[in-house]
Amino acid sequence: MNMVKATRKFEQWLGRHTTIIKPDLQYKHEQMSKFAFPFLRATFYRWAQVFPEVCREIAESPRVLAVGDLHIENFGTWRDAEGRLVWGVNDFDEATALPYTNDLVRLATSALLAVKEGKLRLNGQAACDAILDGYIGSLREGGGPFVLEEKHGWLRDLALGRLRDPVVFWEKMDMLPTAQGEIPLSARDALGYFLPEPDSRYRIARRRSGLGSLGRVRLVALAEHHGAKVAREVKALFISSVFWSQDSDRPHEIMCQVIANQAVRCHDPFYQIRDRWIIRRLSPHCSRISLSDLPSDRNELRLLHAMGWETANVHLGSKLGIKQIRASLKKLPSKWLVSAAKKMEKTVLDDWKVWKQEIKS
Repeated sequence: MNMVKATRKFEQWLGRHTTIIKPDLQYKHEQMSKFAFPFLRATFYRWAQVFPEVCREIAESPRVLAVGDLHIENFGTWRDAEGRLVWGVNDFDEATALPYTNDLVRLATSALLAVKEGKLRLNGQAACDAILDGYIGSLREGGGPFVLEEKHGWLRDLALGRLRDPVVFWEKMDMLPTAQGEIPLSARDALGYFLPEPDSRYRIARRRSGLGSLGRVRLVALAEHHGAKVAREVKALFISSVFWSQDSDRPHEIMCQVIANQAVRCHDPFYQIRDRWIIRRLSPHCSRISLSDLPSDRNELRLLHAMGWETANVHLGSKLGIKQIRASLKKLPSKWLVSAAKKMEKTVLDDWKVWKQEIKS
């Protein structure tokens, strides 16, 4: 099954189970054709289909509750219950049981593609080594969340970049188009419930964000509270794309709340699941961080090391599998991660070329 046919079948499967926003899906298709890195971000369903075959030698590794759709732009910040700024994995929509190698190889592959497109200024071997060193170090130490207060000042400086300025952020929120048509009652209830005051007056807007979930319903409630703006977002949830790749329509549990709760993490109190919607607070410092948000003079190896460490923070939530992961890592050859990432990089690039040709025709 080539990339075009896989995409068609996946979207048909998705459309049988959730509402599809066709203009957003068309926009997703266009973004997929531009560069290989956004193509990777948008196509976890294809990754889930090909990874077990391309990387067969590591696809039978010990399983954990994994992120699934991990990549270098799936990290962001939030405020914990104490009001502290925290950095870590930002999106668990595709969370399910997978070999621990899946997250590491996908993160490393995204780094290789970012290097190829000039988004990272280092070599692929160094990038993969930094990710793996961070992962192994976190396993050894039992993990540790990135609380950006008295520690991790270098990461705080990156997270508080100029593009996350409150004035700029809220201007963008105000420009979101007001949602037209019928709003699902469950979505409206979820948005209203998580605003600061239950009887707040608010506007519901449509938001186009991310790539993997483009096409699914995403709504934002915008309100004012004590003279300043607040926002809450709901996004339609569905089971991991892994189950499409396994040709499975039977019921499966949505695991994003479970993985967030089990990880070594300072939890976001606004990250909640309600009636098949994922709810979160949006603010200048409660959002995903893209590479374009980061200053040009960043320490990229240190950042990738932190991403590897945070990946282990997530996997450490699967306590029963950690002993097996440590044993598995000792048996793997020294350059296994860069070798697997290069295989998947080639696979992604081949699929991307097929997709670009389809879009042109």
